[in-house]
Amino acid sequence: MDQSLSDDQRRVRKVRRFTICVSLALILFCNAIVLVGLWASGINLDELAAPPDVFNSKQDICLRLGWQTVMGAAEPVRLCTEWINLSDKSGKTHQIQSGITLRYGPDGQYYADRGVHADYRLLFMVLILVAVIGCGLVAKWYLVGRYRLHLESVAGHGASVAH
Repeated sequence: MDQSLSDDQRRVRKVRRFTICVSLALILFCNAIVLVGLWASGINLDELAAPPDVFNSKQDICLRLGWQTVMGAAEPVRLCTEWINLSDKSGKTHQIQSGITLRYGPDGQYYADRGVHADYRLLFMVLILVAVIGCGLVAKWYLVGRYRLHLESVAGHGASVAH
């Protein structure tokens, strides 16, 4: 009876070790899938989550003025269309993005209307991430269950399906 208990303990230790190894391998494998997919898709996360770039007279230097249609104004208004952002160390020039709607505020200032900006690339990326994690968990459950059944069948015990 004492020998049987130690066999059970050895099997439990083997299953625990196998579970840890499978978990580490799947963590590395699933992360590699996500990172390679992110790299292959070409999605720039900084660009994806950044708010629209607009001119701020306190920290930017205007390089070019242009006429822009502004909601709430009767005629086009002359606004800065190209500028250098002093906090941007790259030194690149910034321009008004084509999809931005400009509005005339009640205080006499002009504001970029950010509105509702749905970007389905981010949603798609999150869904793929959830799918990869789910597949990893199912694979871990399956592999550990198969290994446990294999150890039980080798030990001469009747392998039971219900665990």
